[in-house]
Amino acid sequence: MSKPRIQHFYDEPTGTLSYVVSDEQSGHAAIVDPVVGYSMASGRMDTAPSDVIIEYVHKEKLGLEWILETHAHADHLTGAQYIKSKLGGSVAIGEGIRQVQAHFGPIFNLGNDFAPDGHQFDRLFSDGDTFNIGELACEVIATPGHTNDSISYRIGSAVFVGDSMFMPDFGTARCDFPGGDPGLLYDSIQRVLALPGDTRLFMCHDYMPGGRELRWECTVDEQRASNIHVNKNVDKSGFKKMRLERDATLNLPALIVPSIQVNIRGGHLPDAESNGIAYLKTPIDTL
Repeated sequence: MSKPRIQHFYDEPTGTLSYVVSDEQSGHAAIVDPVVGYSMASGRMDTAPSDVIIEYVHKEKLGLEWILETHAHADHLTGAQYIKSKLGGSVAIGEGIRQVQAHFGPIFNLGNDFAPDGHQFDRLFSDGDTFNIGELACEVIATPGHTNDSISYRIGSAVFVGDSMFMPDFGTARCDFPGGDPGLLYDSIQRVLALPGDTRLFMCHDYMPGGRELRWECTVDEQRASNIHVNKNVDKSGFKKMRLERDATLNLPALIVPSIQVNIRGGHLPDAESNGIAYLKTPIDTL
């Protein structure tokens, strides 16, 4: 199986890993899960996390074909539209985004102008869909459980797993967001772990437990052997019990309010109001 060239980028404030995945033969590329920064205190956005990716694409003389979202993130704002405005490319996500939009549209009172049909994205992927990055063959693997719209991208010899799992010493993703389901997540992870043992897995987050150095890649074999939440000693019922108990102790992500509003729009900001200023809403006693 072809081996893509992969460059990681780490956004320390949100613990998010983004990637440029390229085909060395053609020079075509995709960006996975890009980030723009956001200050809750000032409402100001910071494009620096995406600017370093754009700089890399220019430096390597790559042609951007895809901007791939593994799901509508709740802990950071996507840089998809900002990057598209600079480099082109098609923004894609899983078709489950429609369910996420249908849930959060009314909560943020987005009104009739916001259609929960996924049209804010250039492409909605279904399980088993295939596409190409240059000569690299790519496959979509539906991995719901963390969210309805969670998908993983198998690109050559690598799989970008989104938030379904983390490095083995940190385990797996929470399932208490709307549409989350620990049983579904367990099944999704088993699909990934059924791939060949030397398959390279790339994480969307790393929180460096115990103060260790940043890590972003491991293999299926490593996850099977030592993931603290999913291994040979943990069955589905045990996993569900663990996730429900653990999730009950977790706070909501610090940036969930702005992130959801931007990310279900495919990275588009709300339209400016009559004074020329765009606003994000904060629902009171709702989330």
